[in-house]
Amino acid sequence: MTALLDTVAAAGHRLIAASGGRIAFDARRALSRDDDLALAEPGEWSPNRHCRMARCRDGWMAVSLARDEDRDLVPAWTGAGFDDDPWDAIASAAAERDAAAMVEAAAELHMPVARIGEAEPLAPSELQPWTAGDGIVVDLSALWAGPYCGALLAEAGHAVVKVESNGRPDPTRLHTPQLDARLNGGKKLVSMDLDTAELLAVIGAARVLITSARPHALARLGLDEAGLFAINPGLLWIAITAHGWTGDAAMRVGFGDDCAAAGGLVRWEGEAPRFLGDALADPLTGMTAATLALEALADGRCGLLDVSLARTAASFAKAMA
Repeated sequence: MTALLDTVAAAGHRLIAASGGRIAFDARRALSRDDDLALAEPGEWSPNRHCRMARCRDGWMAVSLARDEDRDLVPAWTGAGFDDDPWDAIASAAAERDAAAMVEAAAELHMPVARIGEAEPLAPSELQPWTAGDGIVVDLSALWAGPYCGALLAEAGHAVVKVESNGRPDPTRLHTPQLDARLNGGKKLVSMDLDTAELLAVIGAARVLITSARPHALARLGLDEAGLFAINPGLLWIAITAHGWTGDAAMRVGFGDDCAAAGGLVRWEGEAPRFLGDALADPLTGMTAATLALEALADGRCGLLDVSLARTAASFAKAMA
């Protein structure tokens, strides 16, 4: 954990510099959800006990069952009976199959599963020059990574508006109120339907947009690249996803623990991978996205910043090597 904290602290120096010294950064606090959750020590299981390492015939994978829908899909994924314990079913199936095949089958079911170390480090996004003035930051994201990016931009002095769906608000406020206060307390909160001209007008006047949904889900709301850049050519769109914005990766689901494992951000006990901390890909992605955004704004750039949890985790794992 010391090596990770040192690496995060070094990344924090870049974040502070990008903010012009406005952001006060503490590496240990950045990786913590405070006292909202009773978390266990990381090991074979993630601290929140929603994600577990599973040994396949040729390697390891990390499986998250945080949602009821994922647990319900275990029989379809593994071939087990509906009354079987899901974790026992996963262990039995994994022992007979290759990790790549297990992950591919899980991806087809939109389950958050990843091979250990499968992701490559984050690649630079191609941005374009823009000379327009300032505008607000519109935060459409939820949970941890995207809102943390927005919180850091707010701390750096930007006006951040958090827009939530009337019917599907960010669950962080309910489940982890202390974390919600830290992530969203410095933003203006607005509720509206997300598939309306009202939201398009807000985004049209923004300088920065933060999202954390997959591209096809956003497109169903009328929020696609062609449409948004047509109404706002100078937009800096921070697209936070599990595995990436384009290609097959864009369809994959992932959370902070399984994406950290995908990036190889684990420790090893002999031949067994173990979690290093709590949903690490989330805060690391939030701070990375904020750093890249602040640097792009300072350079007068616009376009889409593709920042995935798994690739960000891989970048930190590489920095620690």
